[in-house]
Amino acid sequence: MKTTDVVNILNELIETCKDGEYGFYQSGKNARSHELRNIFRMRGAECQLAAQELKGLVRDLGGDPDKRGTLAGALHRGWVSVRHTINGENDLDILNECERGEDMAKAHYARALAQDLPSDIRGILSRQYDSVLSNHAEIKALRDRYRNRTGTRTV
Repeated sequence: MKTTDVVNILNELIETCKDGEYGFYQSGKNARSHELRNIFRMRGAECQLAAQELKGLVRDLGGDPDKRGTLAGALHRGWVSVRHTINGENDLDILNECERGEDMAKAHYARALAQDLPSDIRGILSRQYDSVLSNHAEIKALRDRYRNRTGTRTV
């Protein structure tokens, strides 16, 4: 695989991490539950660290780390803001949206890992993907717990 292709893949994942960072921080600001605010802040910080690690890899490869978010991420962020306003910052709705964001992150990492990447980069992406999977499982479990509290069904 050409270096420029690897840089492009890494830049896409940087965007994914930045989108996650923003989404988790915004969710933390809007969550009513102290528990959720703390979890979202920690997850946002983890996304920020993952992006920094990927930026270092891009620089090591002679590339320029991307500094913007994805279009899908921008739409997701916009949707998060609108949803918080419309629904009065309902924790269950916030968790649903966070799970949707983690679904996107899972898909982006899976697509990247399906490529013929150098082994050192593959190892880093695999470790980060494991973290995404763990985040998704935690958010889903929290969502289910909050849904059970309210008796609300999720689509």
